[in-house]
Amino acid sequence: MTIREAQDTVDQWIKTVGVKYFSELTNLAILTEEVGELARLMARQYGDQSFKESDNGRELGDEMADVLWVLLCLANQTGVDLTTALQKNLDKKTQRDSERHRNNPKLQ
Repeated sequence: MTIREAQDTVDQWIKTVGVKYFSELTNLAILTEEVGELARLMARQYGDQSFKESDNGRELGDEMADVLWVLLCLANQTGVDLTTALQKNLDKKTQRDSERHRNNPKLQ
């Protein structure tokens, strides 16, 4: 599935199953919540925190997909084509950081 297809799929789901989009600010709050859930699982799986019983059954991929879902919603609501935005962002990073990371002694 391409990013464009993902945006279209989420849009169709919202319009048929989800009834309508939550407001942009509500979705921003939900995105923050979903990123927090991802961070919590990462801290337990890769960090120093121990798992709690409430963490049982949570999967990293599912938490990442939740973040992506809400981001796709926000892109649809605000008229952002994420394919174009991602390509533009990649071009910017490539120009800006073409030598920066190669010359970083921390990455050697």
